[in-house]
Amino acid sequence: MSQKQIVIPIVAQTANPPVRTPKPFRDAIEGFFVRHRERLVWVHAAAFVAFVLIIVLPLFLDEAPETATPLTHFTTFANYVMWGLWFPLVFLSVIFTGRSWCGIFCPMGAASEWLNKIGPQKRIPAWLRWEGTPAVSFVITTVLGQTVGVRDHPEAAAEIFGGTLLAALVIGYLFGRKKRAWCRHLCPIGRLLGLYSRLGAVEFAPQVRRPGRDAYSQKGACPTMIDLVGKNESRHCIECFRCVNPEAKGSVRMEFRRPGVEVENIRDNRANPAEAWFLFLDTGVALGAFLWLVLPSYQHLRQWAGATALEHGWNWLLDVGPSWLVSVHPQRGEVFLWLDFFTISGFMIAWMVGLTALLATTTGLAAALSGRVGGDGSFGRRFTELGYQYAPVAMVSLVIGLGAMLFDPIKETMFGTAGVQAVKGMLFVVGAAWSVWLSQKILARQGVPARWRWLPGLPGLAGCTIIGACWWPAIFGA
Repeated sequence: MSQKQIVIPIVAQTANPPVRTPKPFRDAIEGFFVRHRERLVWVHAAAFVAFVLIIVLPLFLDEAPETATPLTHFTTFANYVMWGLWFPLVFLSVIFTGRSWCGIFCPMGAASEWLNKIGPQKRIPAWLRWEGTPAVSFVITTVLGQTVGVRDHPEAAAEIFGGTLLAALVIGYLFGRKKRAWCRHLCPIGRLLGLYSRLGAVEFAPQVRRPGRDAYSQKGACPTMIDLVGKNESRHCIECFRCVNPEAKGSVRMEFRRPGVEVENIRDNRANPAEAWFLFLDTGVALGAFLWLVLPSYQHLRQWAGATALEHGWNWLLDVGPSWLVSVHPQRGEVFLWLDFFTISGFMIAWMVGLTALLATTTGLAAALSGRVGGDGSFGRRFTELGYQYAPVAMVSLVIGLGAMLFDPIKETMFGTAGVQAVKGMLFVVGAAWSVWLSQKILARQGVPARWRWLPGLPGLAGCTIIGACWWPAIFGA
């Protein structure tokens, strides 16, 4: 793509656009990616090949012995790459580099865009553009991942990740014109990364912003359909550098910022109710995905459900479920019944609903108290803004709980299990403290006087405490 093609037309509000202050480190990074953005296709291709090998090759290898390590067997190596490196580090990376994974490395988004070039390029349907679609996608993927054993069995990993790749290819082939409809509207991980990228230290910002514009546009250079001249949020930006043109004073440019500042000023950055509710939902379902494995209450639920099935003659619940829906691996000593599917998914959904209700209650109480002590705007607006305070503690919870393999190497050091617990505990405390800090900043922007901010801040502190108590087994479990 030529420089002439990627210039973004921007109507300046002043006769003289602001002059960008030179910063060598930032300008060097930006310049590197601008010069080589067309070569990113080779990075995408390499990532695609590596991704396919990691999910497919273990299906053809001998069973990994119990003593296998990531250095002695490829299946164990592939599992560690997925759950010990990729999953936790991608989430942590948004703090430092935003959604750079999506634009620079992700093979799914790139492949969907490749196929779009030869597809019918149909109009993106309303059901796909619905704000709740990514939440539904995430919940279904997370629940199915647990019932098939995605973290334990290579066949399950191939089903979940291979199925996700197939969905990305189909959506990319069918919908949009030279755009990434998958990345914008349906990717379950993309919406999470977008939410947490609001905390990130990297921003792609128009040098001259036109206010009052719709944030969604299928015109222009942006593959995720951001209206670039009105851009003031990070959640949909995949940092592909296509909108960056250093020679144009009005271009979108890469900027460094203090981590969390976008959420601190969420009042000016299109706080989104669907995004706030998604934050509650994903925290709850991820928690359920961990707790069913470790809490005795799940085993009690399963025993009760099994006894009830026998009592009422529901014998089909005690049949082995289909292998695409539940884990059926007798060679590894794990065979799930239809009963397991309903109890696992029910347990996870119950935790999702319960934690969502708790966080909504604490957020609603904070919003009400904010209004009582001087916070301006409607209750709904204050509620949505304060919902974002949980972003740091929710992200850290995901890393600690579902990305726990990241910390396994610490066990092999002199610090042992106690070292793992210390690192997890410290990471959670940092996330919780950051959430409390954000609540105070959000309340300040709502106009609450400094002497009263502690009052509407208390429900947020209670919410962080609840999340910490729920994740306690993940932090300090064996």
